[in-house]
Amino acid sequence: MPDPSLGQGPLYARIADQIEQAITGGMLPAGTKLPPQRNLAFDIGVTIGTIGRAYHLVRERGLVSGEVGRGTYVLDNADLRPAEQADPMTAALAGTRPIKAPPGKLRFDSTAAPDIGQGKSLEKVLIDISREHHADIASYARDFPAHWFEAGSQWLAKGTFRPLPDRIVPTLGAHAGAVAVIAAVTAPGDKIAFENITYSQISRSAGLIGRRTILLRTDDYGLDPDDFERVCAQQHPKLAFLMPTAQNPTVVTLSLERRQAIADIARRYGVWLLEDDLYGAMTGDMTPLLAELAPERTFLVGGLSKSVAAGVRGGWVACPPHFSQRIRIAHKMVSGGMPFLLAELCARLVLSGEAAILRSRSIEEIRAREQMAREIFSGIEFNSHPHVPFLWLKLSEPWFSGTFKHAAFEEGVLVDDEDEFKAGRTDSVFHRVRIGFSSPADRNEVRRGFLTLRRLLDSGRTGYDSFA
Repeated sequence: MPDPSLGQGPLYARIADQIEQAITGGMLPAGTKLPPQRNLAFDIGVTIGTIGRAYHLVRERGLVSGEVGRGTYVLDNADLRPAEQADPMTAALAGTRPIKAPPGKLRFDSTAAPDIGQGKSLEKVLIDISREHHADIASYARDFPAHWFEAGSQWLAKGTFRPLPDRIVPTLGAHAGAVAVIAAVTAPGDKIAFENITYSQISRSAGLIGRRTILLRTDDYGLDPDDFERVCAQQHPKLAFLMPTAQNPTVVTLSLERRQAIADIARRYGVWLLEDDLYGAMTGDMTPLLAELAPERTFLVGGLSKSVAAGVRGGWVACPPHFSQRIRIAHKMVSGGMPFLLAELCARLVLSGEAAILRSRSIEEIRAREQMAREIFSGIEFNSHPHVPFLWLKLSEPWFSGTFKHAAFEEGVLVDDEDEFKAGRTDSVFHRVRIGFSSPADRNEVRRGFLTLRRLLDSGRTGYDSFA
């Protein structure tokens, strides 16, 4: 909504300038209908004549068209679109988040590990590596030392499961590892199954290299095994991407019974399983991994970004027997290769125990912020876990996911609407948003953001009418 108190010059010119900024900044995309002049005048407390002059001015600037009886609409002017809207393919790849986050906003649309002062730990290890490996950090990493694989084996272990070092591939994070697996075991045109709401950046990456997405139905308990079998029988996917523990964004953890059913179905239909345990590794949940239930067909990916340091783009893939070399080559092809400095840093952090210490401290900070969320959003339905840096919040009437996201943006808070997590087109509607709370610098900032969102939720119809 325009704010008449901002800007310089006559009142109508300030309003026109703010409308232009909203159009060129992407907040009012082509085809958007501006509010009726009388309604906008009432909402911001000015005369209808002032709004009429502002609309006339933006029309003169070629930004909108006024149609008698229909209203005022934003024109489709390619020269005025932000970069992420100028090209449809770019927009499709970017999802619903801005490519460049606007400055001055609280980042509740990210789940990177919180800043707990890990820079000091990283500094010391990096100094040691640079002092001991002058030649290695100045060249390509052609030889992978054994401790790189041992570190991955240790970091991906859970309960009684520990992958053998010779089945480990060091990667540029879990995302790069997942894409390498997709590139290695599927071909262009192959179908990959995703839950209807999930970490959709993997599906967009798969589409970029020519794979086709098919969707799996979920319920309050996670992936529905019956639907997985139906899709396997009818659609014949080559691979399924799953997050069985602390699923992103729903925070749901699959029961052992469902995991066993999924493993059996995948085995029966010859489907590869790609298991993302980034958040699951933080929960302490000891339910057996798919990699333990179906080790001959499951690729397990994990890394350091959510629990240790997001800037350390390090991770590992644990592969079925005889696949590590193929995944290692595929990872090199799709990512450019593993730099020595990064792989050595990750290995030392894990094997020294420093990564485990940092993870414990991150979880402690996340726990405090999640408890704060429970207090501030008391009475509102949401899914969360004390060790996971986001919550999946149910919106009350009359909020829609996208409308609430826009309203939060206007109030200075970036959140993710549900469309950000849809792997493909689906009729499923959740009326939820994901609130990631690990990125703000301190708990005071988190509290401020939570209180802002709570106020919006409580505003009900007034908030909806103001921002719709």
